[in-house]
Amino acid sequence: MFSGIITDLGKIIFFDLNTKTIEINTNLKDLFLGQSISCSGVCLTVAKVKNKSFLSNLSEETILKTNLNQKSVGDILNLEKSLKLGDEINGHLVYGHVDETCKLKSIEKLNGSNVLTFTLSSNTRKYLAPKCSISIDGISLTVNRVLKDSFNISIIPYTWENTSLKNSKIGDMFNIEIDMLARYVHRALKNEK
Repeated sequence: MFSGIITDLGKIIFFDLNTKTIEINTNLKDLFLGQSISCSGVCLTVAKVKNKSFLSNLSEETILKTNLNQKSVGDILNLEKSLKLGDEINGHLVYGHVDETCKLKSIEKLNGSNVLTFTLSSNTRKYLAPKCSISIDGISLTVNRVLKDSFNISIIPYTWENTSLKNSKIGDMFNIEIDMLARYVHRALKNEK
């Protein structure tokens, strides 16, 4: 489990879809075999530790359901080590289980921040409301507006500069994870009817 607060930007230095293996260069310290690392919102298990990198294996499900299938060597990923009991949670609880990917539709400057608008499927729309939490590429963010086929978020300068969002281009695909609390509330209300 993670908090959606990015602590490092890792660079893909090896990626092979045939062997389903990815190697990520990182400044994260004290990595160990079997550890969970959020890699742009995808919970990956450390399979091998090198001097300044780690390797993970990718399941077929991960390749099919996340934006990792569109990544290549040199791409930057948001990294976060899993939480320990007693750690401060500055974002929201993030599991690293991607619900779907969505496309970036626009980036607008507004009073020093960047407002990003993403496509929205009907499957995801039912869980979103203004001011709810959402994880986008592993970053804990707050939804501004929810429209029929899109939603937007504001990115403050600190988050923009310290995550992979600064490299975003219109049309890029992003990993989305719905806030687990929203999912449970929606399910409970649905079961009450």
